[in-house]
Amino acid sequence: MADRFRGFLPVVVDVETGGFNAKTDALLEIAAVLLEVDPGGFLRRSETIRYHVRPFEGANLEAASLAVNGIDPDHPLRPAIDERDALQRTFREVRRSIRENRCSRAVLVGHNAHFDLGFLNEAIARSSIKRNPFHPFSCFDTATLCGVAFGQTVLARAAIAAGLGWDDTQAHSASYDAEQTADLFCEIVNRFRDIFETSLRNAPPQP
Repeated sequence: MADRFRGFLPVVVDVETGGFNAKTDALLEIAAVLLEVDPGGFLRRSETIRYHVRPFEGANLEAASLAVNGIDPDHPLRPAIDERDALQRTFREVRRSIRENRCSRAVLVGHNAHFDLGFLNEAIARSSIKRNPFHPFSCFDTATLCGVAFGQTVLARAAIAAGLGWDDTQAHSASYDAEQTADLFCEIVNRFRDIFETSLRNAPPQP
């Protein structure tokens, strides 16, 4: 893993929110999918970390966004935890995976990744978290990658084009969207495996 991504560990992240403004709108769900290399050398999905998040004090909630993701932030059976707690628990598992894969830092993989990274960075700032395992601005965007690989940029259409299928009843939950994004990312990376290995063989020796 460390060799494949220059010491970075790709971690697939999806957030569900109360709107589109990372500074003012609530973070309501976060899911992080860890990846691993199988014995055959192919990238595959590993475990999923997911938390329901309690809106921060004063957070904005747009009715249109809640209608899309189907989240009721005030539902009595919703097992939500504070934003800081959700981030710290997620980051603990990400740091563990970084160590296990001998990487130096995580890099966020997302579908329209800068949206997820923007909400993540704002939540980190609000929570005054000092140990952020993610690179603050670099990311892998599967919307772009899927446009190149499958001619589709919408997550559902890209998943269908890749032969992964799509379940509308599960869509717009952070864990489902993150797992579908992870499978797409792995599919694309694995298709480039031969090219990557050839480039390694042809690379000049490091000084």
